[in-house]
Amino acid sequence: MKSKRQILVKPILTEKMLKQQETSGKYAFVVAAEANKIEIKRAVEKKFEVTVDNVATIMVKGKTKRMNTRRGLTHGKQSDWKKAIVTLRSGDKIDFFEGTKSN
Repeated sequence: MKSKRQILVKPILTEKMLKQQETSGKYAFVVAAEANKIEIKRAVEKKFEVTVDNVATIMVKGKTKRMNTRRGLTHGKQSDWKKAIVTLRSGDKIDFFEGTKSN
């Protein structure tokens, strides 16, 4: 096993992913770029105490940006990042909003 590093960076909570959580039990996470599917599966199962059926990963390319400044046109690029979509066994659920108050 590799050195201690954070595999799960943060969950992706968009309208599309919230809909997929309800309908098909799929959850999306931003993960470390060098993490593989087995490490991601173990990390999710350990952190949330659920059973993972499938893990799909994709490298998301960072957007390029152009900005006009006093010194002229400057170019930049956002970082590339890795997304993992985890499918849980039916009946399992992850509650990201656990412990939050609703008014």
